[in-house]
Amino acid sequence: MELDQRLVDAAVEQMERRGRTEAAAVYLHDGRILTSVALDNLNAAATLCAETGAICQAHTLGASITASVFVSRWDGGRDHSVLAPCGICQERLALWGPDVQVGVADPVAESGWSVRTLRELNPYYWGVHFADGGDWPSAAVHGS
Repeated sequence: MELDQRLVDAAVEQMERRGRTEAAAVYLHDGRILTSVALDNLNAAATLCAETGAICQAHTLGASITASVFVSRWDGGRDHSVLAPCGICQERLALWGPDVQVGVADPVAESGWSVRTLRELNPYYWGVHFADGGDWPSAAVHGS
């Protein structure tokens, strides 16, 4: 499944349902959508990104992620922004390869966002050093 407005809407719905300022949604290879919110904690070191829940659930299900989107509403208003995944979430998504699509802010686009692959987001990905002859490390290498 390719990243589209339906995935963004699922993340926004999760954000609104939980009364949060951010949420995420991922497409699985079979078209299912998983959503999640950040795990906030008094101890900031225990906090997790909004994408983490959906990423962990996909991994638990043995499912492949094809697209991921993170939405944020920091100004307290009704508008939301699509933002690129942080570096840690890029590492988490790398398990599923360089063609995973992610939403990024794009002020030129009518929607305010556009789609990039992990490879486009990070053309100098350090993990390719461990690709064992390929152009991206395998899931087995990522999980070792």
